[in-house]
Amino acid sequence: MTRLSVNINKVATIRNARGGNNPNLIKVAQDCERFGAQGITVHPRPDERHIRYQDVLDLKEVVTTEFNIEGNPDDRFIELVRRVRPEQVTLVPDAPDAITSNAGWDTIRHADHLRRLVDTFKADGIRVSIFVDADERMIEGAKAVGTDRIELYTEPYAAHFSDDQEGAIAPFIRAAERAQAVGLGLNAGHDLSLDNLRYFAERVPGLLEVSIGHALICDALYFGLENTIQMYLRELMIA
Repeated sequence: MTRLSVNINKVATIRNARGGNNPNLIKVAQDCERFGAQGITVHPRPDERHIRYQDVLDLKEVVTTEFNIEGNPDDRFIELVRRVRPEQVTLVPDAPDAITSNAGWDTIRHADHLRRLVDTFKADGIRVSIFVDADERMIEGAKAVGTDRIELYTEPYAAHFSDDQEGAIAPFIRAAERAQAVGLGLNAGHDLSLDNLRYFAERVPGLLEVSIGHALICDALYFGLENTIQMYLRELMIA
């Protein structure tokens, strides 16, 4: 079964809108695990507009499933990850002013930089995943720099899913097959939802993990957090 890692950035966004500690990010993370999530994902950004760097330190003390820290590997991020030593770090090339992640790495152009990062994190016993587009060349480039996994950027799939399901999924199937061929583990994330998750998980081979935040938290406003997590897990179980 593909594992579900819940991205709790949006919970932090709500908290930060009013200050204080409501909702309590730590309790939400613990409840996500209690409700069945197999991982917790956070994406701290330099302006700390949602997840704060202190949140990451606090979460390390309570997360009992897989802890995945994703983000652009600037010096502060690298220092944080090496201090926390999560089970997984996901390297994402988002600009500081980006609203959300919007592209994968050019693993060929940035090969030297990525190789140094991968070596650094793996020396600390941290599994490394590189965020990439569904491009076989970028997957081969990721393999060349020594990463353990890739995470496929799935926004293009989600954007075209309602118009052409087969066309939307096709490049991701090819990308997954290439990842398997070169021996990379496969994660996926961005705009996956209850509408499109099952179709993706059923057709993309070797899918180990999905990271879902925005859609899941939006659904939780209607269905409740526990029920929503169970709904997402059922989509993955059926797949």
